[in-house]
Amino acid sequence: MVQIDHVSFGYEKEQNTLYDVSFSVKRGECILLCGESGCGKTTVTKLINGLIPHFTEDGCMQGSVRAAGMPVADTEMYELAKKIGSVFQNPKSQFFNLDTDSELAFGLENEGMPPEQIRQRIDETVESLKLHDLMGRNIFSMSGGEKQTLAFASVYAMSPAVFVLDEPTANLDGEAIERLRHQIILLKEQGHTVLIAEHRLYFVADIIDRAFYFRNGRLDGSFTAEEFLQLSDSRRKEMGLRSLRETPLRLPPAGKEDEGKGLLVNGLTCGYGKDGLVFKDLCFAAVPGEVLAITGKNGIGKTTLVRCLCGLIEEQAGEIYLGGKRVKAKTRRRESFLVMQDVNHQLFYDSVWNECEQAAGQTVKDARIEEILTQFDLLSLRERHPMALSGGQKQRLAVATALLSDKKVLIFDEPTSGLDYRHMCEVGEVVRTLASQGHIVLVVSHDAEFMKRACDRVLELGT
Repeated sequence: MVQIDHVSFGYEKEQNTLYDVSFSVKRGECILLCGESGCGKTTVTKLINGLIPHFTEDGCMQGSVRAAGMPVADTEMYELAKKIGSVFQNPKSQFFNLDTDSELAFGLENEGMPPEQIRQRIDETVESLKLHDLMGRNIFSMSGGEKQTLAFASVYAMSPAVFVLDEPTANLDGEAIERLRHQIILLKEQGHTVLIAEHRLYFVADIIDRAFYFRNGRLDGSFTAEEFLQLSDSRRKEMGLRSLRETPLRLPPAGKEDEGKGLLVNGLTCGYGKDGLVFKDLCFAAVPGEVLAITGKNGIGKTTLVRCLCGLIEEQAGEIYLGGKRVKAKTRRRESFLVMQDVNHQLFYDSVWNECEQAAGQTVKDARIEEILTQFDLLSLRERHPMALSGGQKQRLAVATALLSDKKVLIFDEPTSGLDYRHMCEVGEVVRTLASQGHIVLVVSHDAEFMKRACDRVLELGT
């Protein structure tokens, strides 16, 4: 079903991303592509779905790729799309409509399917994937996790032979991850071939057929499901892989007193317009020295809350205090730094170095920027354009800019999205260090493995 034969590829002629990669996947197999950030997993998915070479002008490729019986390089994209469906790490990059119903129909319409069959296929998709709560929605009003679920559904509706999923759990809560797990099982039962590039492994470790491990652009190992599950913790960590089993999370709840030293939220009500209430009468405190996790289901209001805390939107009611003084939105914008869920929104400059210089300001010396870039394994990429980085590298760059900003309140919205084990640990060490230095640190996350390592208390919205 998929054959990659001695493929080497570089986005730039001087430097390869993949080196002499060969493997084959049988019809109906479920394959995990794993390895540290930047190891080449996403590049492999692009080889299979045709984005390489069809949409990579300056790339340099050797070898051949066949998928769903077609030579990828010699087949038009519209033909590939009929049999190969992709869910990208950033779901917004594959949306073409403003509402969910139209998005589910879009691919089917492009295939020229009759209207009555389109309606039938959408109904089957909604019922099979339990998507009733997503129908009739404005895509721009949806949370990141809801968008990820919609992206999967839009591909499922087309029923391709091969599914290629790139970090499909990046923004999903525990309930949505479990739903995705059952969806992948359903795909296997229906005979589809599935390839998943992922860092969160616990939800698929026992349902895959094989795992392909990549290191520095090379296929460094192939494991059966049984062999993969038997990896020792020490071996797994040395490989840079996340936990193979779900992490239980038990943290004390957020307090409601800050003794005038931290961030105090009292009776906060927030929403969008008169009828767009998101939450009301929220009370909690975040104090220096502790890292506060903010969690809850997709769409519950986590991102809305942190946008309000850092002054990007106005509160409708309630008060926010910083250091014992009530602070309005303008002051909160000056005193806080937010690493967004979609970091593409806050990377503006033409190089990694210039991005860091902008965040650091004129008082920070070059040596400090070099130190931070080294800490996040980005110094060798200092002249690279931020948009040319992998998803995990972009995430680390955004965290690095937050560290360089030296603001009083630092808020991280899903900072471990797309990160492997080692870099997850590094971000955990960073947020703990920032808290110990007197910063007020809040982390929005669904990542129990990370929260257990890095956070002291938890605020669970919707409980």
